[in-house]
Amino acid sequence: MPGSVRVGPGEGMRPMRWQGRRQSDNIEDRRGAPARGLAIGGGAGSVILVVVLILLGVDPRALLDQAPPPGGGGGGGGGGGGGNAGAPVDPAQEEQKEFVAVVLADTEDVWNSLFSSEIGQPYREPTLQLFTGGTRSGCGFADSAVGPFYCPLDQKVYLDLGFFQELSDRFGAEGDFARAYVVAHEVGHHVQNLLGISDEISSRQRSARSEDEANRWSVRLELQADFLAGVWAHHAERSKDILEPGDLAEALRAANAIGDDTLQRQSQGYVVPDSFTHGSSDQRVKWFRLGFETGDLDRLEDTMSTPYDSL
Repeated sequence: MPGSVRVGPGEGMRPMRWQGRRQSDNIEDRRGAPARGLAIGGGAGSVILVVVLILLGVDPRALLDQAPPPGGGGGGGGGGGGGNAGAPVDPAQEEQKEFVAVVLADTEDVWNSLFSSEIGQPYREPTLQLFTGGTRSGCGFADSAVGPFYCPLDQKVYLDLGFFQELSDRFGAEGDFARAYVVAHEVGHHVQNLLGISDEISSRQRSARSEDEANRWSVRLELQADFLAGVWAHHAERSKDILEPGDLAEALRAANAIGDDTLQRQSQGYVVPDSFTHGSSDQRVKWFRLGFETGDLDRLEDTMSTPYDSL
């Protein structure tokens, strides 16, 4: 099957080693809080927001459809309660919250070390906001349908823990390391933002001569985030011995499941490569695996310099 990941016998869903380790303090728990929408009107601000969303690989229509009508309730900032009651918090998610806090702490340790030793600048740790149903981000209002995302305007990763269940049920990507890959990919976007790569790609997209060309820059950005997730996994394993047998297969299965070709084939029965914004399943697996096997930040530019048809 195109884009499939071969998993050897006995490589099942074993838990990665995470219990009892440091949890990040950079967790903002907004689960159950009222989701305040953003009424998006016209003007330059809306144009900027849509450009940011396209850069993130998010369909702006998904957010606009969720925005309340002008003059409707909402429009408040992201903190504090009040208003309509939010969705109840699932007690079964508490272990997943702890898991995410440990994975985020692991990304902090790895990227603090790499920024100091290889990049020569301090690493600014992102905040990860947990939400239920919908949330107001620095990039506008988003609901859970858009999936996990990173907003460069407020340097936050946003995650509804319900996505992990969807990752398992809808995409068949189970296991702790599949979920860790999701967090590490979004943190990879934060690394790109700190290094100025996101701004560079945004500029190239604005000057693109066609939508197809702009999409290709988006694919390169996403595959680079997959590579950075692999770099994180490489160094986290070397320094913390976090992986059990089968964990790598879990991450590869997740990367495979959310490739543009796989998702298009599932949703519409055919594939339109020119519309890709994240990369094919084979590409996502390839670049995550390269980061994991090498851990080499000197290869970071490869996602930008490699001819597009060879990515």
